[in-house]
Amino acid sequence: MTTTCRLEKISPANFDVATGLRVRPDQEHLVAPVVKSLAEAYVHPGTAWPRLILDGDRPVGFLMAYFGIDFAGNGKGTDIRSGLWRLNIAAGEQGRGYGRFAVECVAAEIRRRGGTRLTTTWHPGEGGPEGFYLGLGFRPTGETSGDQTVGEMKLL
Repeated sequence: MTTTCRLEKISPANFDVATGLRVRPDQEHLVAPVVKSLAEAYVHPGTAWPRLILDGDRPVGFLMAYFGIDFAGNGKGTDIRSGLWRLNIAAGEQGRGYGRFAVECVAAEIRRRGGTRLTTTWHPGEGGPEGFYLGLGFRPTGETSGDQTVGEMKLL
């Protein structure tokens, strides 16, 4: 990874590039395609934070974060969370530090908004991203969201 990595808002100018990003075929069952994420961002405009990951001008991935979700879903605001909703690193770009860059960017945005923890989910098991997330410092909370493990990283 070079030091020219940056995030860019999804716009009409980069929409086709973003939706054209693909993970490896053996990972497609682990993460929704970018187009689904953008549809979810459209229906959750105050919560979703979709961004294209660029290395210079070269698109290498996509992330979508969320901020201020009532995770308990009880309307009482007892468990407000922010975190990484989706991470898609293009098939030919994996293993170069772009995923770490993405997580660091989301952590920085959560800190900027006053948050102290970053939450994400992942599919457990063979070939899944659990090792990646654990290696970055996420720890399972003991919860699940659907069939996914919920992990959390404390932000200092």
